[in-house]
Amino acid sequence: MKFFRISCQESARLITARLDRELPLGTRLVLRLHLAACDACPRFARQIELMDRAMDRWRGYVERPADD
Repeated sequence: MKFFRISCQESARLITARLDRELPLGTRLVLRLHLAACDACPRFARQIELMDRAMDRWRGYVERPADD
């Protein structure tokens, strides 16, 4: 079963990679198994997803002209 184990470092790499592209099915499965067994990586994934949503909102922000 060692084949299906990845390190937290590899998990972090995959978590950030999935923001840019869809991961292959096997990779998604291995990542999901790691996230189910690890305490820290799901927290990291939530933080990354929060930052990604915040950046999307920031990119969509349009500054309004000041009332003079």
